[in-house]
Amino acid sequence: MGWFSNNHMPVEGRTVLMTGASEGTGLCAARILASKGANIVIVSRNQDKLDSALDLIEKTAKSPEQRFHAISADVSKAKYADSVVEEATQWNDGQPPEIVWCLAGLSTPKLWIEDGAIEAARHNMDVNYFGSAEMSQSIMRVWLLPRKHDRNDGLLPKHIIFTGSVLSTLSMVGHGTYAPSKFAIRALADALVMEVLLYPAVPIKVHLVLPDSIATVGLEHENASKSEITTKLEGPGKPQTPELVAKLAIEGLERGNYFVTTNLMGALMRWGAMSNSPRNNWFIDTAMSWIVSVVMLFVMWDMNNQIITWGKKNHNGRK
Repeated sequence: MGWFSNNHMPVEGRTVLMTGASEGTGLCAARILASKGANIVIVSRNQDKLDSALDLIEKTAKSPEQRFHAISADVSKAKYADSVVEEATQWNDGQPPEIVWCLAGLSTPKLWIEDGAIEAARHNMDVNYFGSAEMSQSIMRVWLLPRKHDRNDGLLPKHIIFTGSVLSTLSMVGHGTYAPSKFAIRALADALVMEVLLYPAVPIKVHLVLPDSIATVGLEHENASKSEITTKLEGPGKPQTPELVAKLAIEGLERGNYFVTTNLMGALMRWGAMSNSPRNNWFIDTAMSWIVSVVMLFVMWDMNNQIITWGKKNHNGRK
């Protein structure tokens, strides 16, 4: 372990706090990290799900010395994060978690003129953006403000991991209720990856995971409110399993990537929307951003034509 390791995010003996890890991708990721020797703290609303998840995570532990804890909390509620970090720190012998991964999220796609769209957008923002934003601020304040008796683990970087979406890079009709919350996460991550440079004495790495569709119960709920044109534009692609997404995400984090994508579509979409975000590889990412920018001219022409055709056929976009 250390600065010269090929693994940029070693977890053995360290504590990882994960929101939204009682099921789906979060649970799969927690089990993988436990198998690598991490102590795990999972956060979710439902205590029964937390208890079941904790049992599954414990079964993958690398050693009997590892410890596991669950905290019931609602990430959509204002000021939830301080008490979660405080409880996790007390449980962890007074040491704050070294790695925080914000996975809690939901998607409620709707056409913007539909009833309930604004309410859905507010709830998506509360869970997806503010749930992650509050947790990141809480843990950064604990890491960076003066404290006593902090454990010295060889100056290994601490990590904040945000979970965005491929829709953090490109929005589309029907996702006005969801994509802004994921764009906001990306904007926050881009800001924090610069802001942590102000504190060289406490190295902190910021990451943004950009998964595509994942075959979970959440996707079933998402599809139930999705419009026909949104489904058409997204195409027939097969969702990835949560196990695969968790595995690929952790591999990207261990490579030290800022942008962590889990399929080719995610990579293409991030190349097309790099802006001032850090590059995983300056040459490849810059070259591909040029290429994808040209490709996007044709992609957007096609998508807009599909939208116009669908709208004319369906009375100005009404179902």
